[in-house]
Amino acid sequence: MVRRAGGSAGHAIRWIDTGRYCQRHPSAGDPGIWPLRPAGSRPYARKPGRTRNLGHSSDLTRATWSDDKMQCACPARYNGRMQSTNSDSPPSASCVVIGGGPAGLFAAVSVAERLAQADSSDTSKSVTVLEKGPRPGRKLLASGSGQCNITHEGSPEDFLEHYGSRGRFLKPALFSLSPAGLLSWFRERGVHFAIETNGKVFPASRRATEILDVLLARAKDQGVDILMNCPVTRIDRDGPEFIVNVTGLNPDGAQSLVAQTVILATGGRSYPRTGSEGDGYALAATLGHTIVLPRPALTPVKVRNHVLGRLAGLSFPSARFAIRRNGRKLLEARGDLLITHEGLSGPGILDASRGMEPGDILELEFGGKSEEAFRADLLAELANTPVTLVRTALVALGLPRRMAESFIELAGLQPGATCANLRRESREALVRLAAAFPLEIESLGGWDEAMATTGGVDTSEVFPKTMESRLVPGLYFAGEILDIDGDTGGYNLQAAFSTAALAGASAATRAGIRT
Repeated sequence: MVRRAGGSAGHAIRWIDTGRYCQRHPSAGDPGIWPLRPAGSRPYARKPGRTRNLGHSSDLTRATWSDDKMQCACPARYNGRMQSTNSDSPPSASCVVIGGGPAGLFAAVSVAERLAQADSSDTSKSVTVLEKGPRPGRKLLASGSGQCNITHEGSPEDFLEHYGSRGRFLKPALFSLSPAGLLSWFRERGVHFAIETNGKVFPASRRATEILDVLLARAKDQGVDILMNCPVTRIDRDGPEFIVNVTGLNPDGAQSLVAQTVILATGGRSYPRTGSEGDGYALAATLGHTIVLPRPALTPVKVRNHVLGRLAGLSFPSARFAIRRNGRKLLEARGDLLITHEGLSGPGILDASRGMEPGDILELEFGGKSEEAFRADLLAELANTPVTLVRTALVALGLPRRMAESFIELAGLQPGATCANLRRESREALVRLAAAFPLEIESLGGWDEAMATTGGVDTSEVFPKTMESRLVPGLYFAGEILDIDGDTGGYNLQAAFSTAALAGASAATRAGIRT
């Protein structure tokens, strides 16, 4: 329920949402409901007003209605408040951020920090985050199996090659907030990091909740309003302003917000169980933007006639492989590979999956050598140990024992075959199996398995130096909603934070703030 706050003539009237309550963080146990109280550290508003008992089950059940902003009194990590300059118009904000994931939260903080730097006493400047789900940051909590691989070691230049053709578009964002700059921002707020030998960076605690806690605490400190269970249905232009239409904003009153700027940070379609369903694509399309067909990215692959299924669980670090389509080699790549019951996975396969299609042929180099090199080594091994079992020779050349036994069977040999009795055609069959094993791709993983989305808002319609729409002034984009997808290893989260920082800074400038 929204009530009009009392105030004398000449004072701005605020709308206080008394029907939306913040819940405690689940780890606190009791999901107790808390009332709204005046903003700031004081328990009551500065100006006298009518005091009402809100009747909630809490020891803080009284709040003073005045023309001061109100916020939730609970100790949770987000609050909800709305304001309007008169009783006939909807609530307004300098910037509305749609999406409460890592990109949305970081963009909101970026805007709010610049608003505060410009004029900390100007309370008319506000930032509101609209999240359709019951709590913010759900996809962030799922990243890295809950450990949050936040970024990767390296310079911005090193990062560019990990986004394919989109690296050029991301260059201004990555230089605006580099990997080192991102880690520095979190370190200043008490987060320690661990860098693995492969360059992946995680919070030392291995807890994604630590990253989310910092984002929410900073948002609260900067006065960012985070409204939950508020899906946006449409965005309209009204002169230089935006009308953001929201379901669930206020059961008894305004169902829209007026915003000077809007940042779309709704994510892609990966991890749909977290609420990421690509809702932002329709919002962007209605404003005139082109949407590149979204497809699952960074997925495992299912192969046809999976003769290696019995070897599920075997992994090959830094394995080399190639992809062929209609007999033509599309690419060669190297990366960690894992055999699964249905096909292949592992970082190398996940990264390459963005360029795969059903029907493509994967040629896998299990022996760590090219066909020519493996053939030469096998010939030498056969000549030096003629009475040795072929299986033993293959293991000596670096193949796992289970794989060597499987290859002997696939080559039509008996388990007890010796090197002296190995015929040329059998030897060549073993060379092909070890150095160019062919597997046909039957299908790619779907949205439930995808770690990212390829496709989204066409980047040719977005200014790379500001993340502002080339079509709609005042509209900005951040994160996975854009047609950007990087390799595994922290590259996608870095892109989300970097584009969010740039979008937030640019939106603040558009709102008339220059620092």
